Amino acid sequence: MRIRLAVTTLALATAVTAGAVLPSVAAAPAAGTPAPADPTVQDVLDRLPDGVVAGALIRRDGVGATAGPVTADAHFRIGSVTKAFTNTVVLQLVAEHRIGLDTPARRYVPEVLPKAFHRVTVRQLLDHTSGLPKPAPTPGPADGPGWQLRSVTPKDFLRDSFAEATGAPPAPGSVQQYNGLNSFVLGLIVEKVTGRSYTDELERRIIGPLRLRHTGLPAPDDPTIPSPHAQVYVDGQDVTEQSPYPWAEGGMISTAADQDRFVTALFRGRLLPPAQQRLVFAVPRAKNAATNANCPGPKACYSIGGLMRHRLSDGRDVWGKTGSRPGWDNGFFATRDLGHRLVYSLNPTGAGNDLPYIKALVEAALAD
Repeated sequence: MRIRLAVTTLALATAVTAGAVLPSVAAAPAAGTPAPADPTVQDVLDRLPDGVVAGALIRRDGVGATAGPVTADAHFRIGSVTKAFTNTVVLQLVAEHRIGLDTPARRYVPEVLPKAFHRVTVRQLLDHTSGLPKPAPTPGPADGPGWQLRSVTPKDFLRDSFAEATGAPPAPGSVQQYNGLNSFVLGLIVEKVTGRSYTDELERRIIGPLRLRHTGLPAPDDPTIPSPHAQVYVDGQDVTEQSPYPWAEGGMISTAADQDRFVTALFRGRLLPPAQQRLVFAVPRAKNAATNANCPGPKACYSIGGLMRHRLSDGRDVWGKTGSRPGWDNGFFATRDLGHRLVYSLNPTGAGNDLPYIKALVEAALAD
């Protein structure tokens, strides 16, 4: 199925095209009330909901809180946070010697990757230095009623993206450009080497062992989301039910408690043996692409494990992953030693930029 270009009013890019950027400004104050110079998590929540964020839920160091019409146990679409799950499954298969980290990816899925990308390795897909082209356009309100329910298969999405590619790609490994196509290819590699669906491997390797009872990847034809959940809107249209077509790149649903459990297990090395665990935080020595706004500065910030290294205002580095789907902006961040950890999910109205709120929450939650 061909998907046309559409421009939405979401504050963050959709999961297929980009991850959230964390700016260096504090959350916007409520009307008539001065904002604290160094807001706490509760200060941020006390100022919500407003015209920019309709609802929010957070879980800091295992304790939940909310603002607006959303409950602490609500399900939400995690978008590109799915990438951290995908990379973990791939690294497990690397540990089992079923996937070669430095093996050309085309050796596993020649029907997916064009010959022009024959030098791209699995490692480069994992750390976004593959040089794959820009993803094909994704659905949005301009596509008319029901746009949020439109779907495309992973192989068709990749085919369309490669068909639209222009210009020579950068040399593999030379530049980091965050790109959801990498995760689609990785999901197909998982299926090829295991002989099972990506969903089955996800459940067998992560969801089941960690007892993530409220986490899953919906079937391609299932637009529903389990209750409880927020009702979310784009341009005044209820888009709570939507296609999970981003699949291994951004199609999962979860809760804050389950995300917290996953982050804790991942950081503590419960999901990977030592050799692969070191890769979870290994950032390639590659330059940051000029068009990649997710990593401030000239250096790469995404790791082989699919995490983003983010520097707090006090100079400390924390690690996490952001994600978005229409009506949801969410993610997790934690200190490497798990001294502090945060899971958040915001419901943007589309009337403004919610990134300052995310920044304020991350700064406040991970402060000593």
